[in-house]
Amino acid sequence: MMTKIELKKSVEKALDEIRPYLLTDGGDIVLIGIENNEVMVQFLGACIDCKVNQMTLRNGVEATIKKYAPQIKRVVEVN
Repeated sequence: MMTKIELKKSVEKALDEIRPYLLTDGGDIVLIGIENNEVMVQFLGACIDCKVNQMTLRNGVEATIKKYAPQIKRVVEVN
């Protein structure tokens, strides 16, 4: 089992992996917090108004985070 610090590092590593794709489209993503195996993120820039950001959240962000931190149950967007 990962410590809170290890979990945060794993999630940040996952976000670093997906970030270049978001930056290409003029957007970005930041980690807001992790509670009860749920990750809270915030989209920035062009990602805020993007029509497919929920698909990106599920298929890109959540899938990548779960690869690094399998205990994460879901990823939610906060504004």
